[in-house]
Amino acid sequence: MFIAMNRFRIVRGREAEFERIWSERDSHLDGVPGFREFRLLRGPEEEDHTLYASHSIWRDREAFVDWTRSEAFRKAHAGAGTARDLYLGHPHFEGFESVLEG
Repeated sequence: MFIAMNRFRIVRGREAEFERIWSERDSHLDGVPGFREFRLLRGPEEEDHTLYASHSIWRDREAFVDWTRSEAFRKAHAGAGTARDLYLGHPHFEGFESVLEG
């Protein structure tokens, strides 16, 4: 199993807009080989931002990498960056491979 996460620092007061953008977007993940699950997570609030993480679960790292090279990935990210004033900095990617399951 592989978990892919992007962390986003969203300007305080703009959380509803960020969540709306994510709820209305077409992820193009239906039918992607190896895709298992997606969640958008809201984390702690700081003075200037609220932390969010996109969290997707994949069969393995290879399935995730294959998706990042696909047309579905290009379509899903076609509108990325159109609301740049929502973000403090760039998203931060983290990828995790499962080493123990139980």
